[in-house]
Amino acid sequence: MLTGSIQITGEALSGAEIKDICDSLKESSVRLLSVRGCQLSDRDFGRVCRGVAESHSLAQLNLNLGVVSTIGRTKQLADALKANRSLQTLFLHGSPLLDAGLVTLNGALSTHPSLVSLDLGDCMLGDEAVRLICGLFPPDGAKSGLKELTLSANPAVSTQGWARLAIAVAHSSQLRVLNLDYNPLGDHIAGMLAVSVASSRTLEVLDLEGTGLTNQSAQVFLDMVENYPTSLRVLVLAENDISPELQQQISDLLSEGEEEEDKDGEARGSSVTPREKPAWVPHSNSSSSQMVLMTSGLGRLWFDPALPACNVDRFQTLSPSPPSY
Repeated sequence: MLTGSIQITGEALSGAEIKDICDSLKESSVRLLSVRGCQLSDRDFGRVCRGVAESHSLAQLNLNLGVVSTIGRTKQLADALKANRSLQTLFLHGSPLLDAGLVTLNGALSTHPSLVSLDLGDCMLGDEAVRLICGLFPPDGAKSGLKELTLSANPAVSTQGWARLAIAVAHSSQLRVLNLDYNPLGDHIAGMLAVSVASSRTLEVLDLEGTGLTNQSAQVFLDMVENYPTSLRVLVLAENDISPELQQQISDLLSEGEEEEDKDGEARGSSVTPREKPAWVPHSNSSSSQMVLMTSGLGRLWFDPALPACNVDRFQTLSPSPPSY
């Protein structure tokens, strides 16, 4: 049976609609479920989680914009993830998880057999959460681990927390995309990340938009891409105090490296692109429809027009563009 998608944004969901969603999940007829910014009762949220636990087809789950609003819901989601075996991408952007939420989710995230893409942007995380997230990067490739991670707009993370993440990234055997935009990193942390990029054999996209960087950071990255081999293909430095000339130099060098790889037969496989980002909306305005867009290594999941919609009102088929936050 062909699987489809359910996508609803910013609406109050009735009990009947929740039943339809749960039935589709339990029948394994849904590959993408997105209820971003939707209002549903705690009881109905639990019903959806039980459906996620029983689904054998669900590959992408979008609960962005405050759907996971309490520690109780976080526990229900953790239980669902422990039972589910199909999920590959989980979006929790704009959820008030705090470190306690990551502690609750960690066991399920770290043992999930298929999860490769995780969005924890604007989730009010701190150093303890980052420590747990680092455990999702297996250093030796012996088990599955994250290929894409978003930690945008988590300003409570300290210098020590970001340093820990930089070390984990340097030793990760699988991470390809890292989005740290709109965190107050500064040049010191950027320097650590440059070392991580130089050490990583897999990291292809690094988003540092709006992170308080200056020409000092840009010069470090320029020296790195100019003098050392790197897997990096995209470095986003917009909305920083960096000269356009330096940004262009870095972009040109990365483009040259990508062209050389293309000539060698696209040794790295499918291309990785940065997120399309029309606007940034912080946590306090998370009800807005303007949020960051994200690409994924599961891109074909979003671009296959043959996937039908489930037979539920207001449910949409997959569109030609990735789902937004």
